[in-house]
Order: sequence, then structure tokens, then C-alpha cells
Amino acid sequence: MSDMCKNWSTWLKKTRFSYMNDVQIQQTLNWLMNIKNIVLDMADLKENQKIADFGCGSGLLGFGILERFQDRVELIFSDKFQDCLDECQNILKNSKIKNNVKFLKSDIYDIKLENNYLDRALTRSVLVHVLNKQQAFNELYRVLKPQGIYCAFEPIISQNTRYYELLIPDEASDYFDFKKAEMEFMSNPDDPLVNFSAQSLDLNMQEAGFSDVLVNVQKVTSKYSPTTEAIQNWFITPPAPNQKTMKERFMEYFDEKKVDNYIEEVKLALSKREIRVCSDTALIKAIK
Repeated sequence: MSDMCKNWSTWLKKTRFSYMNDVQIQQTLNWLMNIKNIVLDMADLKENQKIADFGCGSGLLGFGILERFQDRVELIFSDKFQDCLDECQNILKNSKIKNNVKFLKSDIYDIKLENNYLDRALTRSVLVHVLNKQQAFNELYRVLKPQGIYCAFEPIISQNTRYYELLIPDEASDYFDFKKAEMEFMSNPDDPLVNFSAQSLDLNMQEAGFSDVLVNVQKVTSKYSPTTEAIQNWFITPPAPNQKTMKERFMEYFDEKKVDNYIEEVKLALSKREIRVCSDTALIKAIK
């Protein structure tokens, strides 16, 4: 497993952007700020509510709530990883913002809150790391009050542009072998990154008991000319701590020499031209 990704707070701050140039990083951060505001607006937040940011990470949603309400809501930063909670505590300590904040170390499969406790539950890019989505939705439903609202943003990675779609067959000596492998591991039901779609999330929430379920999918498209260094990082940057890199995924099918040759062929082909990359993102709202 790659050593680029020691823990979640490190991955959130550094590793996840390691394949981007400065312009792409800034564009991504601007997009995340916009997504944050959309999710918070969808949640219809009000003073005196009890609100939780589950899988808070570095606290994008939670700190967005504090910017709006300060101590006029009860806010819970919740994560299963202590390093993420520590990171949020340090940010909060340095901000000196008025707050009524609690920190909860808890797995989304087993949320350490009583039934019907929250007015609002929020997540951002959390379900993509959760293998059993149904169990997570069941827990989110349990801890919400009647008429409580769950809002989220999730990347639908299974719909992302694939490497083979960026190439033409004669640009890679083993193009069809690698295409078959990528199609297989990008639809693996045991991989939380890709074992869901917008439709399956909708069904999961209905099964949990939510009503008025909305899963609004937006397609995000970017065009740019990648450098050979950026392409190398595509293959060696882990998508999350303890997740295999793309190179490691391909090495489950081929030996390292063959994979390295494929990476070099991708570099040679794509560093010569502008590429177009698409990804689907889902904005989610559901009412208990």
C-alpha cells in the first residue's frame, strides 16, 4: 500500500490534490466551497437546531454552519478517525468563533447518538468510503427526528471517465487487456468507491424509510492538458487511506513491468493533447 497517505487528515489536506497543478487545485477548492453552500442551503438550517456533520474530515460543512450560525445551533463534528476530529478541534481553537460544538468519535454504521436526536444530518463524500450504504442510511434515519432532513454531496465515481476512454486502441500495446481490467475493477461490488449509483442511493434511502428523496445528479466536465508528472500521479495517488492506487489495482491483473509500460504509454499519448474528463456528482436530500 502506498505510503503517500498516512491518515485521513493528511490525505484530505495533501494527498488527494497531489496530481493537480495549482490552477486545478484552486478550481477544485472553489467548486468545493460552492458545493458546501448548496448542501447547507438544501438542508434548510435554522437556529436552535441540533445538526451533525458526519464523516466531517477537515470540517468543510461543519465550519460552513458555524460561519452562518456560530453558537446559535448545537453542532456535532463526527468522524470515525481521531486525527480528523483533532484537525477540526485545532481549526476551531484557532478561529475563536463562538460555538456550541461537540466532537463525536463514531462510525456511521453505529452512530453514538440516541434515536430521534438530530434535526439535520449532513455528509460530504462519505458514502463513497462506506461499503454497506444501506446500513449507513438506516443509522442516519434512526438518529434524525421525525421531519428531520438528511443532505449530502457524493461523487459517483463509477461514472467517471475511464483511462481507456481517453486513449485510442493503437496508443497502448495491451489496450484491450487493460480496458477489460479497468471495466471489471471499476464495477466491483465489494469496493465502496464504485459499488453504487444515483439510482441505488435513492433505493437505499427509501428502504431506510426516508420520504421525499431527491438525488440530483450533475455532470462536471473539465478540459486540460496533463503533464507527464500529473499522469504518473493519477496512477500512484491513493483515492483514500488504505485504498489501493490505480497502479496497484492494475497489478492485480498484470505484472508490474506490464503496468509500468502501460503507464508510460498513457503518458506519451495524453501529454500531447488536451483531454476532456467527466464525472457525476449527486446532491442528495431526504426527509424522515
